[in-house]
Amino acid sequence: MYGDAFLKEILTRTKVVAVVGLSMNPVRPSYYVARYLALKGYTVIPVNPGHAGKVLFGQEVRASLTECPETVDMVDIFRRSEHVEPIVAEALGALPNLRTVWMQIGVVNHDAERLAQARGVDVVMHRCPKIEYQRLFGELRMGGFNTGVISSKL
Repeated sequence: MYGDAFLKEILTRTKVVAVVGLSMNPVRPSYYVARYLALKGYTVIPVNPGHAGKVLFGQEVRASLTECPETVDMVDIFRRSEHVEPIVAEALGALPNLRTVWMQIGVVNHDAERLAQARGVDVVMHRCPKIEYQRLFGELRMGGFNTGVISSKL
């Protein structure tokens, strides 16, 4: 559905990512995806009203997208599909530099997609930027996973 050149362009041009629904729990996918993006040089702005004011990856957790810096150019959404449209509407109103709305694996909302695209914002649904980054920039290992663990028993 999404060409490699399209995804690679997004991941190359993006600098500041607001991650909506980011958990403080390091075993949750939202945490380790955001951590990976931060390690790759992206500025990650955590968005979770339940943890507002705390600090994660060197950034204050924001209660909503309206509290995020205007430099956010991608919103990565870790919320159920039925909650996405108001998040996208908020992003479009609050983030003047927004270029991409990214919905995580399992998250699909075509109304939100149309809303963003009507404003010239690229949309990716049912994909993970961590997985796509690893795949497109040659970081996948045996079995398609880069666990970061190196075994001396190979």
